[in-house]
Amino acid sequence: MIHWRPSLIDKARRVKQPAQLSLAVQLPDDETFVSFYPGHNAHLITALKNAAIGQGSPFIYFWGPKGTGRSHLLHATCAEVNARDAAAAYLPLDQFDTLDPSMLESLESLPLVCLDNLEAIAGNAQWERALFDFYNRWREKGQPGSLVVTSSSAPRKLGLQLPDLASRLDWGINFHLDELDDEGKLSALQLRAELRGFKLPIDVGRFLLNRLSRDMRTLLATLNQLDNASFRAKRKLTIPFVKETLEL
Repeated sequence: MIHWRPSLIDKARRVKQPAQLSLAVQLPDDETFVSFYPGHNAHLITALKNAAIGQGSPFIYFWGPKGTGRSHLLHATCAEVNARDAAAAYLPLDQFDTLDPSMLESLESLPLVCLDNLEAIAGNAQWERALFDFYNRWREKGQPGSLVVTSSSAPRKLGLQLPDLASRLDWGINFHLDELDDEGKLSALQLRAELRGFKLPIDVGRFLLNRLSRDMRTLLATLNQLDNASFRAKRKLTIPFVKETLEL
């Protein structure tokens, strides 16, 4: 289904939406701009914040490796729009087999449309045509809302079979989402820990980076696990406690 997203501030709030479309589906509460450590991506974040209020470039395409926070940033942009009682649509295209291209119909009237993981539908003729038609409807609209698309690579390197679609994706403002280095990942973990109400000592953070996958989703999931274990055991996060909890 289309993932219609209510405000992260008020979970009970529903977005305004055309009657024929589906009800809201909740966004992750912890994926906001506040919880995203920017690293070298400050210009992209500024562009997304502007898109959420209908300013700046109406079309943003950004790309980067899996695990760099593409979905997090789309969720954050939707949250900004929903906090203003406006409607946003988020489509995770890596789930295209459970979605229908007809869901793109009428989306051009919304203040914000986010299409995530575009690489997933590369080579799928039905989806490529549907996206091409949607983009044309959106662009032909007098005052279009914001359109934000993410993928794993630049438009021309996606392997899209419809050349006109690839050219359309090149028309907007493009960003490469830079992956955090180890120090950036440590800062991101400390930021997330602070937002959860505890401190992550530097030595513990570096121990996690040295002993676990450096994928941010893995690191953040482990941080949540350690936070819960520390709370239950009423113990501070130390390297011995981490070793015991994670059986390292």
